[in-house]
Amino acid sequence: MDAYQRIVCKWCNGQNTNPTACVFCGAPLDVQNLVSQSGWREAPRLRDMVEFKFSGSTCQVEGELVPVAEISLHPQDGVYFEHHVLLWKDESVPLSSLNTGGGLKRTIGGMPHIVTVANGPGRIAFSRDAPGELVVLPLHPGMELDVREHAFLVASHSVQYSFIRIKGLVNLLHGGNGMYMDRFVTAGYPGMLLLHGNGNVLERTLRPGEKILVEPGGFLYKDSSVQMQAAQMPLKTGHLRHGMYLAEMTGPGRVGIQSMYVHHHAD
Repeated sequence: MDAYQRIVCKWCNGQNTNPTACVFCGAPLDVQNLVSQSGWREAPRLRDMVEFKFSGSTCQVEGELVPVAEISLHPQDGVYFEHHVLLWKDESVPLSSLNTGGGLKRTIGGMPHIVTVANGPGRIAFSRDAPGELVVLPLHPGMELDVREHAFLVASHSVQYSFIRIKGLVNLLHGGNGMYMDRFVTAGYPGMLLLHGNGNVLERTLRPGEKILVEPGGFLYKDSSVQMQAAQMPLKTGHLRHGMYLAEMTGPGRVGIQSMYVHHHAD
């Protein structure tokens, strides 16, 4: 067997024949994993103009400071996204709306009112108006991932979409309504999920029962197997008392965080 056929991507575990970049997530294959002493590993920095594939389509990443995801859609493929992240598209690419449900709950939670669907064939490109990183998460059948609101850039049509609420995560940024999250699920087919993280993105895998506390604004995504609830840390200064609200994460599963938090208001 050729040596290139034995290259396993350290980010998504995909088997590769390409010696430099993973064909499933675009991660560089010729650099080592960067992991801190506490177990946080950096999401791979995608190189300018790198390409990866999902289903019959191809995605090319352009730029590094405010990266663009340009997708060449196969005739049988489609993607969905928050409508304001669309950068440009071929005239021939049709758009429609995805029925997200939730109604007033989504409005109260600051979730997007409209999730848009684009179908192939043709080219379409996406970006968010903030510096950061693109995080590519290939989803195998039977996976379930929770993502903070206004963080997902685009998902393939085979990934099911819904949303959930985590009660009690109250701070100035969330106005006392708790935290709402997008939920992405794959059934019998694999899919692709592309996120935008503000600043740098780090990921850590928790063991069963292992707990960490995360500032809610820094939370980016988690496996659904990770339990998440509010934890209030009471603080006292003289005669004054106030509390710090943190997100308590309990394993097993992956947790992703972002190093820079920018609050997005509802559309």
